[in-house]
Amino acid sequence: MIITRRNALVLSAGALAAAKFARPAGAQPVALDAERHGMSAFGDLALPADFPHFAYVNPAAPKGGAYSESVSSRTYNGSFLTFNSLNTFILKGEGALGMDFTFASLMVRAGDEPDAMYGMAARSVRITDDGLTYRFTLRPEAKFHDGSPLTADDVVWSLMTLKEKGHPIITQLLRDFEGAEADGAGAVVARFKEKRGRDVPLFVAGLPIFSKAYYATRSFDESTLDIPLGSGAYKVGRIEVGHHIEYERVNDWWGARLPVAVGQNNFDTIRYEYFRDREVAFVGFSAKNYLFREEYTSRTWATRYDFPAFKDGRVVRRLTPDDTPSGAQGWFMNMRREKFKDRRVREALIDAFDFEWTNKNIMYGAYKRTQSVFENSPMKAMGKPDAAELKLLEPFRGKVPDEVFGESYVPPVTDGSGQDRRALRRGALLLEQAGVKLVNGKRVLPDGQPIAIEFLSEEPSFSPHHLTYIKTLETLGIAATLRIVDPVQYRARVDNFDFDITVERMSFSSTPGDSLRGYFTTQAARTKGSKNLAGIEDPAVDALVDIIIAARTREELTTACKALDRVIRAGRYWIPHWYASTHRIAYWDVFGFPERQPRYFRGIPDTWWSDPARAAAVEKKG
Repeated sequence: MIITRRNALVLSAGALAAAKFARPAGAQPVALDAERHGMSAFGDLALPADFPHFAYVNPAAPKGGAYSESVSSRTYNGSFLTFNSLNTFILKGEGALGMDFTFASLMVRAGDEPDAMYGMAARSVRITDDGLTYRFTLRPEAKFHDGSPLTADDVVWSLMTLKEKGHPIITQLLRDFEGAEADGAGAVVARFKEKRGRDVPLFVAGLPIFSKAYYATRSFDESTLDIPLGSGAYKVGRIEVGHHIEYERVNDWWGARLPVAVGQNNFDTIRYEYFRDREVAFVGFSAKNYLFREEYTSRTWATRYDFPAFKDGRVVRRLTPDDTPSGAQGWFMNMRREKFKDRRVREALIDAFDFEWTNKNIMYGAYKRTQSVFENSPMKAMGKPDAAELKLLEPFRGKVPDEVFGESYVPPVTDGSGQDRRALRRGALLLEQAGVKLVNGKRVLPDGQPIAIEFLSEEPSFSPHHLTYIKTLETLGIAATLRIVDPVQYRARVDNFDFDITVERMSFSSTPGDSLRGYFTTQAARTKGSKNLAGIEDPAVDALVDIIIAARTREELTTACKALDRVIRAGRYWIPHWYASTHRIAYWDVFGFPERQPRYFRGIPDTWWSDPARAAAVEKKG
């Protein structure tokens, strides 16, 4: 998911770039074009209107069986460690993973294309040539799980409710969505603001559709364990709050034969297991308490797969390619706090992190160093800016660091000793230049107060990385501590920006646009619950985000992203971590899967299925 921000800037390049989309004063409304079976950011679709199914599925995949995994991702208000709510689209509560299985959307993304979407609840869409009005024609067979029809009123109510009461990330992404109205029971007209973000219509088309009648007697913006009325391929099954949640396949689901669904949703049951500790989660996997895991702990991947079921082949490990942008993971410094406002202090903290030692000694050399917010993608800035990038950056000369116009910033490479004297000397010099003096072995801020840093975390498995880094900071005279809190407290503190430094990963699609606002812009920095954890408030960043949103070709988009990447990296807003360009997956050998995976997402469990013969072989070996 990508978040963008927009802010006023006098004569900003972003405003100038976006202006070409504005309709001249007094112009007449433009007509809707012909019906389309899909949509994309730049209007390109790889599949024809009569495509039978996606190329990365097995259309003959059998239905049945069960799939289970430990939680390795989270929703808007979700947690990796627990859940206490089935409302995953608001700020309150900790939402359960997988609730999106229970709702239909107007359209769904194709896994082999950067941003293309094809019809689900909507049979087709017609778009005005100014890109400001979309008319979605609904499928008459679409219905909710109680048999009631899914109508235009339901779609309109859902979109407007999410715009008003949804999670702050959702409301930010819907800023350029003006509203929607029903055109009879079978069509919805969605309207967007001039200069709207390129990906806003795509985001709208992918939002869940709720039952207006269901919420007539219920409050949408409250955390709840009541099972909402859905319309998707699955419905909520058994629940043990904080421990696991199951989803049951709807046998007579109305959308099962749609091209976007053929060969998918194959399991009778999908179950997510929550663990408060990664070690306990791994032991649970080795004991077959769940069947699939993506391994994020390099130590575990390198040393722990020696249990009997792995040795005798009942458990399989493999690497699969990850062609999606890896984004940026790291320790994000909260610039709302005075001690992090000076760029030199932030750079000194970057210099103090010995990635090479950490990667070798804690992570078994499994990772590469993150350098860019668009890591592992063509949008990453490399070397010096080319002529096209310079054209975008010139209006900000003198307003951004000079290095933006030279070689793109990369964090220093250490000698891997854990105490690289050259890096530490440079960090100490930067602190001195920022007025953070060394007094009796302790660093004090210009106001005379000792500098103290608290690392906030909800994940105990990151403790070795934190504690090693904290020890290095002590060498510089900086007092630092690690505070591990429960998931509820962690989410509340992060949503309210009540932290010094915390770990976050931002990842973006191959066609970033309006979603960038939530991570980088001034508006998001001032919005509780946003992903702008660093508190970036930079007119140049705001303007470049506008340029990205206004890009009319993929080439323009890539150039603008490189320019934005340079400015953000020059700001030293986070202490870069690491990334891998593969998925490390392990599973009990009870599944079947297509010959190839979709390029832009994992495709699990969506395209996998239960294989009875393999399951029987596993049982026999056991």
